[in-house]
Amino acid sequence: MGDDSEWMKLPVDQKCEHKLWKARLSGYEEALKIFQKIKDEKSPEWSKFLGLIKKFVTDSNAVVQLKGLEAALVYVENAHVAGKTTGEVVSGVVSKVFNQPKAKAKELGIEICLMYIEIEKGEAVQEELLKGLDNKNPKIVVACIETLRKALSEFGSKIILLKPIIKVLPKLFESREKAVRDEAKLIAVEIYRWIRDALRPPLQNINSVQLKELEEEWVKLPTGAPKPSRFLRSQQELEAKLEQQQSAGGDAEGGGDDGDEVPQIDAYELLEAVEILSKLPKDFYDKIEAKKWQERKEALEAVEVLVKNPKLEAGDYADLVKALKKVVGKDTNVMLVALAAKCLTGLAVGLRKKFGQYAGHVVPTILEKFKEKKPQVVQALQEAIDAIFLTTTLQNISEDVLAVMDNKNPTIKQQTSLFIARSFRHCTASTLPKSLLKPFCAALLKHINDSAPEVRDAAFEALGTALKVVGEKAVNPFLADVDKLKLDKIKECSEKVELVHGKKAGLAADKKEFKPAPGRTAASGAAGDKDTKDISAPKPGPSKKAPATKAGGPPKKGKPAASGGAGGTGTKNKKGLETKEIVEPELSIEVCEEKASAVLPATCIQLLDSSNWKERLACMEEFQKAVELMDRTEMPCQALVRMLAKKPGWKETNFQVMQMKLHIVALIAQKGNFSKTSAQIVLDGLVDKIGDVKCGNNAKEAMTAIAEACMLPWTAEQVMSMAFSQKNPKNQSETLNWLSNAIKEFGFSGLNVKAFISNVKTALAATNPAVRTSAITLLGVMYLYVGPSLRMFFEDEKPALLSQIDAEFEKMQGQSPPAPTRGISKHSISGTDEGEDGDEPDEGGNDVVDLLPRTEISDKITSELVSKIGDKNWKIRKEGLDEVAGIINEAKFIQPNIGELPTALKGRLNDSNKILVQQTLNILQQLAVAMGPNIKQHVKNLGIPIITVLGDSKNNVRAAALATVNAWAEQTGMKEWLEGEDLSEELKKENPFLRQELLGWLAEKLPSLRSTPTDLILCVPHLYSCLEDRNGDVRKKAQDALPFFMMHLGYEKMAKATGKLKPTSKDQVLAMLEKAKANMPAKPAASAKAASKPMGGSAPAKFQPASAPVEDSVSSTVEPKPDPKKAKALGVSSKAKSAQGKKVPSKTSLKEDEDKSGPIFIVIPNGKEQRMKDEKGLKVLKWNFTTPRDEYIEQLKTQMSSCVAKWLQDEMFHSDFQHHNKALAVMVDHLESEKEGVIGCLDLILKWLTLRFFDTNTSVLMKALEYLKLLFTLLSEEEYHLTENEASSFIPYLILKVGEPKDVIRKDVRAILNRMCLVYPASKMFPFIMEGTKSKNSKQRAECLEELGCLVESYGMNVCQPTPGKALKEIAIHIGDRDNAVRNAALNTIVTVYNVHGDQVFKLIGTLSEKDMSMLEERIKRSAKRPSAAPIKQVEERPQRTQSINSNANMLRKGPAEDMSSKLNQARSMSGHPEAAQMVRREFQLDLDEIENDNGTVRCEMPELVQHKLDDIFEPVLIPEPKIRAVSPHFDDMHSNTASTINFIISQVASGDINTSIQALTQLFQIESLAREASTGVLKDLMHGLITLMLDSRIEDLEEGQQVIRSVNLLVVKVLEKSDQTNILSALLVLLQDSLLATASSPKFSELVMKCLWRMVRLLPDTINSINLDRILLDIHIFMKVFPKEKLKQCKSEFPIRTLKTLLHTLCKLKGPKILDHLTMIDNKNESELEAHLCRMMKHSMDQTGSKSDKETEKGASRIDEKSSKAKVNDFLAEIFKKIGSKENTKEGLAELYEYKKKYSDADIEPFLKNSSQFFQSYVERGLRVIEMEREGKGRIPSSTGISPQTEVTCMSAPTSTVSSIGNTNGEEVGPSVYLERLKILRQRCGLDNTKQDDRPPLTSLLSKPAVPTVASSTDMLHSKLSQLRESREQHQHLDLDSHQTHSSGTTTTSSSSTANIDDLKKRLERIKSSRK
Repeated sequence: MGDDSEWMKLPVDQKCEHKLWKARLSGYEEALKIFQKIKDEKSPEWSKFLGLIKKFVTDSNAVVQLKGLEAALVYVENAHVAGKTTGEVVSGVVSKVFNQPKAKAKELGIEICLMYIEIEKGEAVQEELLKGLDNKNPKIVVACIETLRKALSEFGSKIILLKPIIKVLPKLFESREKAVRDEAKLIAVEIYRWIRDALRPPLQNINSVQLKELEEEWVKLPTGAPKPSRFLRSQQELEAKLEQQQSAGGDAEGGGDDGDEVPQIDAYELLEAVEILSKLPKDFYDKIEAKKWQERKEALEAVEVLVKNPKLEAGDYADLVKALKKVVGKDTNVMLVALAAKCLTGLAVGLRKKFGQYAGHVVPTILEKFKEKKPQVVQALQEAIDAIFLTTTLQNISEDVLAVMDNKNPTIKQQTSLFIARSFRHCTASTLPKSLLKPFCAALLKHINDSAPEVRDAAFEALGTALKVVGEKAVNPFLADVDKLKLDKIKECSEKVELVHGKKAGLAADKKEFKPAPGRTAASGAAGDKDTKDISAPKPGPSKKAPATKAGGPPKKGKPAASGGAGGTGTKNKKGLETKEIVEPELSIEVCEEKASAVLPATCIQLLDSSNWKERLACMEEFQKAVELMDRTEMPCQALVRMLAKKPGWKETNFQVMQMKLHIVALIAQKGNFSKTSAQIVLDGLVDKIGDVKCGNNAKEAMTAIAEACMLPWTAEQVMSMAFSQKNPKNQSETLNWLSNAIKEFGFSGLNVKAFISNVKTALAATNPAVRTSAITLLGVMYLYVGPSLRMFFEDEKPALLSQIDAEFEKMQGQSPPAPTRGISKHSISGTDEGEDGDEPDEGGNDVVDLLPRTEISDKITSELVSKIGDKNWKIRKEGLDEVAGIINEAKFIQPNIGELPTALKGRLNDSNKILVQQTLNILQQLAVAMGPNIKQHVKNLGIPIITVLGDSKNNVRAAALATVNAWAEQTGMKEWLEGEDLSEELKKENPFLRQELLGWLAEKLPSLRSTPTDLILCVPHLYSCLEDRNGDVRKKAQDALPFFMMHLGYEKMAKATGKLKPTSKDQVLAMLEKAKANMPAKPAASAKAASKPMGGSAPAKFQPASAPVEDSVSSTVEPKPDPKKAKALGVSSKAKSAQGKKVPSKTSLKEDEDKSGPIFIVIPNGKEQRMKDEKGLKVLKWNFTTPRDEYIEQLKTQMSSCVAKWLQDEMFHSDFQHHNKALAVMVDHLESEKEGVIGCLDLILKWLTLRFFDTNTSVLMKALEYLKLLFTLLSEEEYHLTENEASSFIPYLILKVGEPKDVIRKDVRAILNRMCLVYPASKMFPFIMEGTKSKNSKQRAECLEELGCLVESYGMNVCQPTPGKALKEIAIHIGDRDNAVRNAALNTIVTVYNVHGDQVFKLIGTLSEKDMSMLEERIKRSAKRPSAAPIKQVEERPQRTQSINSNANMLRKGPAEDMSSKLNQARSMSGHPEAAQMVRREFQLDLDEIENDNGTVRCEMPELVQHKLDDIFEPVLIPEPKIRAVSPHFDDMHSNTASTINFIISQVASGDINTSIQALTQLFQIESLAREASTGVLKDLMHGLITLMLDSRIEDLEEGQQVIRSVNLLVVKVLEKSDQTNILSALLVLLQDSLLATASSPKFSELVMKCLWRMVRLLPDTINSINLDRILLDIHIFMKVFPKEKLKQCKSEFPIRTLKTLLHTLCKLKGPKILDHLTMIDNKNESELEAHLCRMMKHSMDQTGSKSDKETEKGASRIDEKSSKAKVNDFLAEIFKKIGSKENTKEGLAELYEYKKKYSDADIEPFLKNSSQFFQSYVERGLRVIEMEREGKGRIPSSTGISPQTEVTCMSAPTSTVSSIGNTNGEEVGPSVYLERLKILRQRCGLDNTKQDDRPPLTSLLSKPAVPTVASSTDMLHSKLSQLRESREQHQHLDLDSHQTHSSGTTTTSSSSTANIDDLKKRLERIKSSRK
């Protein structure tokens, strides 16, 4: 038994581990009870058992184990930490519970597993259970399967992952144990219930009998979608919702919610991949080439069997695909063609996306093979191509498909169209963008006019499908010239179409589009109709805006409705449309004359060829008038121009006539329907005259008009060929100039680059320099649209010319092409490809690139060349590669079809000869540039192998590979690379080089992407393994890439992906994820991409500001409004733009030099705020670095681009420092004139200047500092305040420069730091400079320390942050520095503090080494300044504290509410209100000086003056926290607009910062009129909030917790005093009632509410007349109703009943019998306890005292309403004893007891001492004796009595607002003078009072929080000060020091000086009074 008693004493957790089973059993039982009792899931109790739970379940004793399992189950269910034990506990359950014979144990085990799943640990549980399936004990296996089955049945397939279970199922079916097989069958049935037929393929190979049994079971299952019956904790609400639905009798909604679960599982995902390449017959490749078809057939059959596997393992199938493709394309035996097609189908189905890379090779071959007629072949080919389509995207194979569309064979055309139709069905509106739809529609439109009906039908079907998928809106522009019949046919087809993705996509679009359709067809009908040309001409034709323009009438010419992105028409059919309209037959001269004479005056025609020039001139004038008046439809353009061309025609000699003639041509072209035929008649003559000095301009005008009528591309081609077929160089150069201008006006669309280039080359070779110059200018303009690829055409020009061309290109660099202003109305194809295609931001440039003529090189890639590249001899391989490079070089731009080249080059990428690898990479780079965006289709088969080369061990090879990948990515965009598994497969390879290069590349590319394919998630597991790679570089790169992955995938997905990691890895990775989450940048807005691509050729609309304010600020005169759709597609909201930095074009065609006249800074409304938000929201990088990295510079550049003039930005970011100097000079010049702009961009300017600090060039640095000095001077004049953001991204870098070796620079930096204090508070500067003292640079340390000294000297100790103590300790460390200058600086700084602060310094700096201490003491002795200077120093210390008040006015004006600079404030407050100048304690001396000097001339009424001043002096004393200053007395003057004041304060009350909030409330309650507005409800909530805050334990943990509590204390007093007294009393009563009713409320809470009530009781004598007694009594009545006397007596504390009685007693006493008249609001008075109570009281008080207590209450001064009630006395004594008993307040308590005993000598304190210990009693008596001695001693020195401990605390609480409430019973009675009252207060505050104090108890003691006075300027010194006061009191013969002198100097003052001070004061006050009378 002895043993038993031993363990029974042990605590529970030790019992649980005891070796005796009984002990453990008892332990588990007790633990179970404990677990059931703990209500809070986060209770710390749970953690005690964390390590024991595994022992609970694995106990070796079966009986004990059962109890352990029960306890464990409760633990898992209730403890929040239970999740940590998942792995070990579940593995324990599997191994030690599932093998137990007791069924109960197994059930509990299963329950525990399920409970873990419920608390979100499903993956871990499943992992352990699956491990359990490998256990040798069949019992365990069966139990594991059963658990999995139950879990699946209860939680559903979303929680329980099926794939791993299905993987092991076949193995379980083969088990020898029947029990295991049966369980396997049950779980198979359960799985089938969730995923239906997806389970069949994985189980196809199990025993047929078993399969049959399963089938039978499966049939029996209900068909409805299963629903989980149990939910995870996070889904419990869902469970409740489901239950509600079921109880409501239907689960309609539930069905909708989870209906999508069934198809969620893809059978393919559940399958195991099979490797087939190794299983191919050895002789397969020989056999497939064999002559006998039977052998070929054998080979194919072997493949067919292998590819029947539903999932194939990825591998290199290139050769196999090539062989099969050859059979399909070349084999004569159609049966084999079908067989090969089947094999391809199998491969495509088995490989899915992994087959995508081969799709491009096979598609053209299959499509061309459709010429076969045999149905089985056609069907096989159809299946193959459909399967292949699913492995790739339409985009990738579009080129191949379109190429086949032009085939002559109708069957091929038909089958291709049908294939397109089927493909479209798989698309959605987003995967079928306009850029893709355009070429397909163009090709299909040809087919609907085909002669073969089957081709037409197929095309109709395809177009119908497209219509269904993307809706009419998108397709209609392409169907502009389709006639009504065909259009109906297309619509009819579209209605029959069934889409794969469900009908949603199409239907929604269709519904939207149906209404406008008729309008559209009308418009397009009009377009083709000759007579109604006038409608279609000025409109955007049948573009997507047609319906809108119809409604609004034709748009104006200047701002056509659809700018850059209007006409969505395909180039081809658009041109076709135009030509149809415009070409007219050539008329004979006779017909022309006839037509002309019908419209022209007869004289005019006769005089045309008169020999007299005057007559000809007159004739022309008439001609012009006639043309001007003619109607468009009646104007015979051709006839008129023929007349003009008639002799003398263009040979006219008189220039005036010629000018008129040319003007008339322009008129006709503008006003008539001018055709190309008419144009050809005149163009020759125009070109001839273009070089003419007098007529040239008119000729150009006419040409422009013709270009507008006949489209620029055609006109330009004609004009160029004419100009260059003649010899006149003037004409040639002027033609080129005209063209340059025309391109800018018309845009670049449709121009034939090739034709121009040959002409330009001719011009460049011209001998005449003017022609060459014009040609180069034209190239410059073309470069704007075409981009760098233009240069490729001129690489073989002479170097001198080439350098001129390059210079011109350089000029154009970074400029954006101007928006076209002409010709848009008819034909704008420009930029339309953009569409809404969100994923393809690169599209903009493609248009122009597509204009480049591309050469077909596939015929040059011969099989000989391919075999050369693959030769065994490296030299021959090199020859082959050289040839390829030559072919590409020669062709410049090539078509995407390059035959066998990709496979050949791919082989060379892993060549053993590294030189060849590099050469191949160079060729691939060339290839990317030559092929342009079409290289996309080669990404999978050639791009990914380049990435593999990134793993090469040679550095230069890796660099070449990276350059190549970048060149490709530039052309293709990133989407192609990230799709599919290829990239993740590369990352999987454990090659450190490959990993670090690839991750680096991704980290560079991902940030700029707007969206990424979902396949990116596949890279994440490999990214995680890289985070733990052995190689440090890999780890670093992985960490760098992490935030960018997260930016696209989101934290949730990334965190989820850690589930599969080992626990240790998981924790590490999660920590990194958290870190990355903080640095995660935001996705770039759409415009970023557009803006960063200056070559964005034909998309000028990209650069248009979308928001009006931006547009106004830039002088954009001729900018058409961007098409709103376009803007949306590009995500161009004004915010996104300003953040990402778009290019805002200045005037469209400004020349370089004119450019510089405008403002250099553009004011963007809210630009700065937006940038701050972005930085706060981590959308951009935080400006924080040791040296600036490229991404910071790029980011700044982007941000600046929206608000800094383009030319200035180029200077600012130029690589040459001289340009920086230039930029700074410009900025200095514009500083004054552009104040607004400078302030708007200040954050960016400062950031740019920080970059300059890192330059090595001194001249730039000097210039930058010069600018900064001017800048900060300007800012302080403008009263601007730096925002936190601006300060933190600039000051640290400026401080770096303070350590420069050059004196001049250091001086400048110090000057700037000084000026900064005017725009940024010194206290906030302090920490930055403090940080600078930690530098390694000793000069910097020394300068920073000196600067700190200056700050303290100028602004007092307040600047020391976080606290003076900490700051000085930091500074003192440097006394021991190695460097002499640093030591001196540190000593000087501390001496400065000493001068301000006296001996206090030694306490603050903490302990120093002896050596340091002696140095410091020595230095202090030497320093000439004696501490007597302190008071003067103190003067300036104050402003720092006043700042927040005076800055209120400013805050409203200047955005962000930053603290005001102290000096500014001081100056402003002095100028505005002279009397309010120095608000410093002890500063009334100086004030008196000021008052004396100013003999009342200014002030009218003196008492007001004094009131003003003295109140102000008190203000600081009241507030415990430097920041939280009450609003200044001038608050109302500053804000005459009350509404704004209130709004401002309210906005601050709502601040998240507790200090701001308290400060604002304090301000609110200082303005009495406002305070009185607060209603009872509001006050109740406010008091509730404040008291709760004071009791909140978390505040203690804050750095400034004590200060916060004191501030709240103070605020409570304000609220009690200033609010409407009725409302606050009422609120407190209701609050007390609520707190007593609420069980959860803490007793502390009610206690504080009661203390507030006592405070109110004490105020009653003053406020009784303003109180609505009826209301108060009603509240008391309700209170007594809720709490009858009996109930109150049951309360734990006796305070509530006493409080109530005290309140009633006081009311009775004050009102007398009248009080009974105030019960009007109580309905049934008879029932009320209140009336009876009052009557009793009245009777009692009449008997006792009559009206004795009136005198006592008059001044509200006594601490207790003397003898008013016994209860109150007891109450008060209880308070005092409580204080004595508490450690902190013991002295205070004793002092109060002493005062009390002295006042009421008959008071009986025995009962209180009786209950206490002997020790306590003797302690109290001893304490009282000591105080008596002290007091008696002091009483004898009347002149300088001190502050009693009690006064120390009271300092805070005496209110300053009402004179009457000041309880100072000083004997000196000078009549009722206000002054004396005030002086008394002052003296009492400053410890100059010489009679005993009987102030009322301080608020702090009322509210039960220990508090200390705030005499010090920094609250952190308070405790030390108090103790110092006491010490000094004992030291100096009971002389108490003036607390201020103690504070400021710490030296002693003799009593005589103290007395003198007081006398002096009295005299001065007398003097003032007499002078004012």
